[in-house]
Amino acid sequence: MIEQVWAALGGDPAELPRLATTGPVPTLSSRFPVTEFGTATIGAALLAATADTGRPVGIDTRQAAVALRSERYLRRDGASPGNPFDPLSAFHPTADGWLRLHANYAWHAAAARRVLDLAPAAGLEEVRAAIAGWRKVELETALLEAGGVAAATRTEEEWAATEAGRAARALPLVERRVLGEAPPRPARRVRVLDLTRVIAGPVATRVLAAHGADVLRLDPPHRPEMPAQAWDTLPGKRSAIAELPAEDLLAGADVVVTGYRPGSLDRFGLAPEELAARHPGLVVVTLSAWGHTGPWAGRRGFDSLVQSACGIGVTEGSPTAPGALPAQVLDHATGYLGAAGALLALAAQRRSGGTHHVRLALAGTAAFLQALPRTEPGAAEVDPAPYLEELGPFTLASPPGTVDGEPLHWPSPADYGGARPAWLP
Repeated sequence: MIEQVWAALGGDPAELPRLATTGPVPTLSSRFPVTEFGTATIGAALLAATADTGRPVGIDTRQAAVALRSERYLRRDGASPGNPFDPLSAFHPTADGWLRLHANYAWHAAAARRVLDLAPAAGLEEVRAAIAGWRKVELETALLEAGGVAAATRTEEEWAATEAGRAARALPLVERRVLGEAPPRPARRVRVLDLTRVIAGPVATRVLAAHGADVLRLDPPHRPEMPAQAWDTLPGKRSAIAELPAEDLLAGADVVVTGYRPGSLDRFGLAPEELAARHPGLVVVTLSAWGHTGPWAGRRGFDSLVQSACGIGVTEGSPTAPGALPAQVLDHATGYLGAAGALLALAAQRRSGGTHHVRLALAGTAAFLQALPRTEPGAAEVDPAPYLEELGPFTLASPPGTVDGEPLHWPSPADYGGARPAWLP
């Protein structure tokens, strides 16, 4: 598996012997090879972070299982922050099947209640009753048009027959391209401007922070991050509350990572081609739900919705209801791939120059996973204790893997909004 993932990243095959993978397979129960795939993406990030050094790296499948579900093990002062999913964020039966709704952010939940003609305080049972009267694709479309987020539940065959499904299946696991010429930049501590939220993008930048980068994350003041999401994905980073970045932040960055819909940041001058023109030599990483082509390219999306739309929910489910992967592996794996792609592109820039773009999508990750041989469900529960660490008031899943036989650790705890929007000297 690591050979396929590393090749998709454009990594040098001569680096592969440095990676040792240990532990049982599987450690995550699924009809898809989630353990092997997730572990391979983590291994690829470790290889990319130590490329050209000859240093041995390792990953154990038990730690991979914990890392790929890091949000489950988060504690603050010993207490769980609770279920990160809003009660409305679930599969709901419709008049002709099922629909997966996403309502973790208040504005998405409000949009769903508006479409369903419900009061702002309407609860789960009222929402489910209202959804039951809709056809799934009609409600999917209505929610999208109202600013909500949902995906009708399709089989793998139904998804493959749609134009959106065909576009998603044509996506590479990772795309790397050169946007323009630029001289090589001198080596220094890597500066990463993090314009992401939820899981995939924050995991990518969290990995970069664990390997020594100065990561500055910006969040807009009018759309605060959910506290538990911030606590889990901000370790090792600096976090500032600010509007989209001024040119001095872009000019000082080595890597810019965005995690929004393709084109949604273009009006702020953040299209990859515009960044290449104004700041030659940047590495630009863009992560999205559905990819940059096809009729769904501009849609909002999350891991759970991609699973629903592309057929994973049906395959992982039972005869009576859809199911889900044992981890939000589309998010987490895409994050590790994004970090690996950024590091390999950065190394290429410092060797031979250019402005590099790394592009990934959850739907492309799903298509890669679905094309792999299927597995039989079943795995022993992993004891997470050896793979957790205390950091300030938080208990967190440690950064996965070892370098030179030594485990990795987070450099600092999350401090949401506690930094100035400026680079360290």
